Amino acid sequence: MQTARRPPRRRVNGVLFIDKPAGITSNGVLGALKRLYNADKAGHTGTLDPFATGLLPVALGEATKFSGHLIDADKTYLATMRLGITTTTGDPEGDVLAMRPVNADAARIVAAFAHFRGAIDQVPPMYSALKRDGKPLYEYARAGVTLDRAARRVMIHALELVSLEGAVAVFRVACSKGTYVRTLAEDIGEMLGCGAHLIALRRLRTGLFGIEEAVSLSKIEGLGIAERDALLRPIDALIGHLPRVDVDATQAARLRLGQRLAMHSLGLSTEGLYRIYDEESALTGLVQAIDGAIRPERIVAQESRA
Repeated sequence: MQTARRPPRRRVNGVLFIDKPAGITSNGVLGALKRLYNADKAGHTGTLDPFATGLLPVALGEATKFSGHLIDADKTYLATMRLGITTTTGDPEGDVLAMRPVNADAARIVAAFAHFRGAIDQVPPMYSALKRDGKPLYEYARAGVTLDRAARRVMIHALELVSLEGAVAVFRVACSKGTYVRTLAEDIGEMLGCGAHLIALRRLRTGLFGIEEAVSLSKIEGLGIAERDALLRPIDALIGHLPRVDVDATQAARLRLGQRLAMHSLGLSTEGLYRIYDEESALTGLVQAIDGAIRPERIVAQESRA
């Protein structure tokens, strides 16, 4: 008996804001969306751990060329930590390392938070996707190997206690890219003298985008293909914060060939990144204005413009 042949992949271009559920990896979300859209290319803009939930922006097709702008963006999380218990992973998926009595009220926790606002140095956890000699750190950790890791400077823009019930504290944190909220919770626990680990984490914001814009995987699964496509945001959704410049057909063609233009030819005097649109108001791509020249950074394939 012949098996049904899979239809060819579609060239799907756009951005989705997903409310990631717990119990699935970020790559698992990508795989599900590629299947649901039958898309040939997809990428997310910042990993969430399997136990975490919340905003996961996903780029499809040509939009993946601009996903780095959200990877580098600040993030906001609602985190729940259990004081008095430390685990091997700093989250509920690890084994218990130690249990200690908790003697920390709201006032002590708020006082401890003051030491973690602003620029701080964090040592990345062993259970992370950072690589050493081409292998993720978590593979070493699972083999019982602990490696020295250099501390990295991150920025905690805001840190506030939301609630405290017994040994369970909920806090909101706004932070720079590269911040490990698991490590933040562990370090706060150590300052309080009792240890801690995260038991829940929800991403509320990435850059300019909030969780209120997100849709669930289950909702997308219940829609037809036309309705799914209607949820897609345009290719330039991830770079809408950058200034826009419109060019003529000749200038657009030169940029698509990788050629440079003079800044003054576009009326630009300020260096930086710009969104470029052609005469049909279609996105040509992203350019860098520097040293008097316009340099193509990311160019959208013509057949994929949106």
